[in-house]
Amino acid sequence: MIVTESELREQLRRPERGAVVHVPAGAVLTPAAQDFVAQWKLELRDVEVAPAPTPADHPAAAWQVPSRFPVVFEGDVPSCVTCGTPVARKPAHVTQLDPRFFAVKTDARIRLRGRLDTLQAWCLLAGSRALALDRSDVADHLDTLAAYCRELLSAEYHLRAPGTLALAGLDADTLHAASHDPLGAVGIDHALPAIGHPELLHWCNLLRCQVREVEIAALEAFPPEHHPGTEGGAVAQAVNRLSSAVYYLVLLLAAESEGGPGDGGVGR
Repeated sequence: MIVTESELREQLRRPERGAVVHVPAGAVLTPAAQDFVAQWKLELRDVEVAPAPTPADHPAAAWQVPSRFPVVFEGDVPSCVTCGTPVARKPAHVTQLDPRFFAVKTDARIRLRGRLDTLQAWCLLAGSRALALDRSDVADHLDTLAAYCRELLSAEYHLRAPGTLALAGLDADTLHAASHDPLGAVGIDHALPAIGHPELLHWCNLLRCQVREVEIAALEAFPPEHHPGTEGGAVAQAVNRLSSAVYYLVLLLAAESEGGPGDGGVGR
């Protein structure tokens, strides 16, 4: 958990030298918060707080379930999306577009589906690495991102609006706002990854790059000018919010790194 200077100031109203401030056990102070503590020689006391609601507890996070193969045949034999002819035997160059149609594998929606599949694989790989580094907290976040990739795959396949994204107890709009105002959200400016940053930050930054490519694929599959207010447009919008969530995870790791003992700060 990250504690910012503004959160400390809210406890004190008017700072006094040697005053006591309470912070959650295990929290990390941002650099600005560390300076504030040093300036006023504040005494930090740990407090136990109730865990933030996880995405699995969020009422809109029914999508966080184990993976399963999404293809479901419905009604008659699926038809070719181009010519409308029923496809009883699928040629190698076509694939299932949705429960009713087949399409060639170069179709924009199939390209998007492939990018989402790859992104999910990266999330799982990064999460596995987080577990190896004894960071189950980060692994849990990455597992959530992988689950949301599956939700986007299902939503695109069935051409429905995706479920609402949630990460680290924050909803999609809050994550989006934090990605544009990291100083206000986590107490640091925009993250600029460098060689000296922890390995997990680089894994998450790689995911950030990957999800930007997925967003381009989503906009190609569902151009905004052709899909305003449609289920396809909702999928593209959800990918944008996924991008914000991945970047927020990068910001959390960057703030933790800058506030750690290695920087001479107060690591909590």
